[in-house]
Amino acid sequence: MFLGIEWYWWLAIGAVVIVSIPFKIKFMKWWNHRQQQKKKNWTRKWGDDE
Repeated sequence: MFLGIEWYWWLAIGAVVIVSIPFKIKFMKWWNHRQQQKKKNWTRKWGDDE
């Protein structure tokens, strides 16, 4: 028992963390792409074509 949690709960927590990593990577790529698109659209909106 570590920090008051049984060993199998630590396995469950670890599994959730491992499974969530690819989703986080995909989300971060999507967010970065979205921010770049917003920035590009904002500059075009005001006529600042560079």
